[in-house]
Amino acid sequence: MAEIADAVVGLGEQLRTVTADALVEAVIRQAVQTLPGARWASITTLRHGTFRTLAATGERALEADALQCRVGSGPCVDAALEDSVHRSGDLAHDARWPEYGAQVARELGMRSALAYRLTLVADPDLVAALNLYSDVPDAFDAQTEWAGTMLATHAAWAVSTALTQERAENLELALQSNREIGTAIGVLMAQHRLTRQQAHELLRLASQDSNRKMADIATEVVDTGELSLPRRPGRPAPGARAD
Repeated sequence: MAEIADAVVGLGEQLRTVTADALVEAVIRQAVQTLPGARWASITTLRHGTFRTLAATGERALEADALQCRVGSGPCVDAALEDSVHRSGDLAHDARWPEYGAQVARELGMRSALAYRLTLVADPDLVAALNLYSDVPDAFDAQTEWAGTMLATHAAWAVSTALTQERAENLELALQSNREIGTAIGVLMAQHRLTRQQAHELLRLASQDSNRKMADIATEVVDTGELSLPRRPGRPAPGARAD
């Protein structure tokens, strides 16, 4: 317990010093290192009915997560959907998940599992779970389950931090794209005497013809002052004005 407490303190310090993605990885590595019986760990997220593995300590954990998603049941799925903790020491014969348990034991050698629902603050439409796996029967006891709640709390913080950072980065990219597009529209309007709508339409057509993002086309216009647009019958040149 002292080792787990030290690990929790260390994770708390990392919240202030490492990137969000690195912190998520650190949490699952710490879970495997400090929780008795844990061989593999992963964190999965659920949004609008779709599960995905955010991080895992190895391919075995990734495959165990993917199998739960395919069959639609398992300790991770139930922990996320029911806001609960699920522990199994005999997956091969666990009546709660007969299809998943038999298959994961047969194909991956998984015998025990422990899954926690993570309470996130970053996104109300997103839920997550911390999953621990072992190839040993009855690998997790009640004390391990209790100790794991401390790591699950830090896992929730780590995931929330990662998602908040990701959303902020995506927002910044979107704002940058909008700025580039707006500037490019201004360049086309000034150079070719187009209306705003006509300039925007030219960017859209160039994006469609080249199968590239409009923001990338806009950046080229801003940098070069030119717009490459394949001519098609009936399409006006960039400098032509609509009647």
